Amino acid sequence: MIVDDEWKSSIVSSVRKRLDQEGWKTHVVAPDGGLSIGEEFQAAALYTIEEVRPDGVILDVRFGEQMDDRFKGLSILRKILERFPGLPVLMYTQYAQGPERETAVRGSLNWDAPVDFIDKLASPEEVVLRMRRLFGSTPEIISIGGRLSLDARAKIVYVVIGDELRPVEDIIGMKFEILRELAATWYRSPGELVQFSRLERYSEGEDARASLRVRIREIKDAIGNALGVHFGASDLIINVRDRGYRLIPPKS
Repeated sequence: MIVDDEWKSSIVSSVRKRLDQEGWKTHVVAPDGGLSIGEEFQAAALYTIEEVRPDGVILDVRFGEQMDDRFKGLSILRKILERFPGLPVLMYTQYAQGPERETAVRGSLNWDAPVDFIDKLASPEEVVLRMRRLFGSTPEIISIGGRLSLDARAKIVYVVIGDELRPVEDIIGMKFEILRELAATWYRSPGELVQFSRLERYSEGEDARASLRVRIREIKDAIGNALGVHFGASDLIINVRDRGYRLIPPKS
């Protein structure tokens, strides 16, 4: 759910588009009434949460130009957390620097709740990343860079060819679990390393590290063959010497 008096702006529109691509359905709060703008959004936000039961909220700090509405979002945040504790809220603000930014940050961090703070000029990709971290979990279907899709429930990996999803039949069993571990980590924090110890449990034999290396190569070959490309050592799944592996989405 998005609570922002500038919900028609290009900034919010681009964020909504990116969230839609991620698989979230966005619901914008757009009140119309006779109260002051901040009070209208507060009442509408609380009512909408009761009706829609969103998984998370993007909430602007500032509503309108009046002094009383400068930090109205923090008041709305307090009301939300009083009634709906545990609901993830991403505070969205235009205060990029100075004392007003510090006030907004302090206001958002006073709560022992899943609340994060982000500049309003942040990229849509950064907004999505922050929401992923706030949710603290991964979805059943993870889209990896637009070329791959991993279905955790069905345990199937797909490559995207045009508008078609084609299953990669060779990635099953332990190979699927290795890729799922890498994809889940990438989803929560792109670029994060997955240590060998977390992946070696999906290997067999006396030399788990060597077995893991073979399975990683087989995963890369299977996906590469399905996409019609060859993945080298610095593509898709990278070995960080003596530490672990890192997933990098394939390029378009």
